[in-house]
Amino acid sequence: MNASSPNVALRAALYLRVSTSRQAEHDVSIPDQKRQGEAWCESRGFQLVETFVEPGASATNDRRPEFQRMIEAGTSRPAPFDVVVVHSFSRFFRDHFELEFYVHKLAKNGVKLVSITQEMGDDPMHVMMRQIMALFDEYQSKENAKHVLRALKENARQGFWNGSLPPIGYRVVAAEQRGAKVKKKLEIDPLHADTIRLIYRLALEGEGDTGQMGVKAIVKYLNGKGIFTRDGGRWGIGQVHRVLTRRTYIGEHRFNRRSNKGEVKPEEEVVTIEVPTIIERETFDTVQRLLQARNPKTELPARVVIGPTLLTGICYCGNCGGAMTIRTGKSGRYRYYACSIRARQGETGCKGRAIPMDKLDDMVVHHIEDRLLDPDRLEAMLGTVLGRREDQAERRRQHIAELERRATESELRLKRLYDAIEGGVADLDDPALKERIVGLKVIRDQARTDADRAQALLDSPGHSAISPAMIEQFARVARERIRGREGGYRR
Repeated sequence: MNASSPNVALRAALYLRVSTSRQAEHDVSIPDQKRQGEAWCESRGFQLVETFVEPGASATNDRRPEFQRMIEAGTSRPAPFDVVVVHSFSRFFRDHFELEFYVHKLAKNGVKLVSITQEMGDDPMHVMMRQIMALFDEYQSKENAKHVLRALKENARQGFWNGSLPPIGYRVVAAEQRGAKVKKKLEIDPLHADTIRLIYRLALEGEGDTGQMGVKAIVKYLNGKGIFTRDGGRWGIGQVHRVLTRRTYIGEHRFNRRSNKGEVKPEEEVVTIEVPTIIERETFDTVQRLLQARNPKTELPARVVIGPTLLTGICYCGNCGGAMTIRTGKSGRYRYYACSIRARQGETGCKGRAIPMDKLDDMVVHHIEDRLLDPDRLEAMLGTVLGRREDQAERRRQHIAELERRATESELRLKRLYDAIEGGVADLDDPALKERIVGLKVIRDQARTDADRAQALLDSPGHSAISPAMIEQFARVARERIRGREGGYRR
């Protein structure tokens, strides 16, 4: 029913909100907003049909799930309500232009915005009053934000944590009491700091014979090993990249780097907090150079072009060094590798010649088959790799033994604690004892899980011995694929 229908009870929707910041002294809680809103609707004979609750969202922008749901409903046809009721216009928006934008957007669909504490009509004078109040709300919001940020920056300068979720590898602990406030700092989290060190080690050294790992390879390694994030989820490329580029791990946490819009702030507005070091600076700097070297924005364009030809991007003219590209005869039936410099500049650029594609491809394929894909030669070449793999397997067996030792030791410690409780020596209600028992259980269970996972990997078919028959089969498949005209290694 539209708001213009005079004889039918208007349908109302309540919008209730508190901000993410600590509420000011005279702010109104969600329950009280709800109570006052329901009473106001009842006193005016409005039918309350829906309530939208936004617990913890700033009114300076429209990035609010319940707000968007309300706007979507209020602008749909037919609208499920005729009036949106708020405690004050600041609950709806603290931005003058955004407030007016959404007021008009709802009004186009016959839905009106009303405030139970700032009642006014629709005449030009009342519209102007609403706009003036919105300007004051916007000004007050910006002033509050400025004062809050100043306090947070000073708190950071004194070395204290400002309350957000700490980077993985750290945990928040109480540092000191100042009146009613507890000041907090970061300390190394022993449960996850080793994961951070592992990520940096994989980037620098790799694992076994893998060599240095890129971000994607590290993600695959961690998820494959069942090494999860702090919340038990799987690692992603963005998460690992942030770990590898975060200066917090070398003891320098940078606060106030970006605005709430994601824009980088001037360096003089950034506050550096000293925190415990997990990664050495030299290691961190080396990893940054590796990441920079792999950055596609700083690398030269790759020369290899995907295509059906075997030597595209890797074949060069012997005279001038220019790339050999595919050219066809007049009929398009025959294909040649020809010097691209000669093709563009003529004989003045290069006197190189064209070579039939099939002829050069066959020469290269025969050479690879004779020199590389011979089973005896493959077995000799794989000897070093297989030796390294056996070394890796031995290290894994030692790691399993260490995990089993850790699990057994934790189990024995738990048994001693249980015996002490049964004997009346220890009190089960002691918080420190409870925390100790939980910690030992976590260590035991994690060690058992890691040991089982490592053993399963060790027993997997990928770690079985490579036989001469397997090498022969590999050589045969490789020869077939390298000669394949469609797909295969011709890409």
